[in-house]
Amino acid sequence: MITLYTMEREYPYGTLRSTNGSKVKIVLEEKGLAYRCDYVRPSDVWKKVPEVLAKHPLGKVPWIQEDDFTLYDSTVINEYLNEKVPEHPLLPENVLSRARVRALENYADEGVLSKYLPMIWMPWWVPEEQRDLDQMQRGRDGLRAQVFPFITEALGEHDYLCGDFTLADVPMMTLAMVLQVDGMSMEEYPKVGAYLGRLRLRDSYASINPDRGRT
Repeated sequence: MITLYTMEREYPYGTLRSTNGSKVKIVLEEKGLAYRCDYVRPSDVWKKVPEVLAKHPLGKVPWIQEDDFTLYDSTVINEYLNEKVPEHPLLPENVLSRARVRALENYADEGVLSKYLPMIWMPWWVPEEQRDLDQMQRGRDGLRAQVFPFITEALGEHDYLCGDFTLADVPMMTLAMVLQVDGMSMEEYPKVGAYLGRLRLRDSYASINPDRGRT
């Protein structure tokens, strides 16, 4: 069985999860793989303790353990899982289409999960009186100014970014997770709101749904 090492913490308003750890959870669910979660203390990640660095040289989550095999980095893990279970492929066969999926997945990682989402998500992990509300608003403004127009254009008339559901949509499911907690209005971006709604309806989303406790 695969063990996923990630961060999750329960609050009165929902279970908060690592966005990158959630990416791996989604693919494990999409592929129907048996797995268990082992939870790393957020403080151990933030302090880069030796036990974490021994598994992930950048001192981050997630990583997976399968027998004596350890693999880190959510994107690398997800491509491994996709190849491990050929059924229900999350990368297209066509080389150009596959490159587009990888490019969009990279955009989501670097332009959303590493850039604007932490401004919104990290303050939710601390007591309300300690939250930097200006930072949270900058994160929302960045999503409105850059990310939502990009998603709107990338979607075109499709339900998902590349037509079918692929690895490009997986990190966007964590955007859907964060905004479910944050309650940010999507009124100005109905196509993006509808897209995030479709992502939340996938069976795999239940594993990262903030309304669901730790698994």
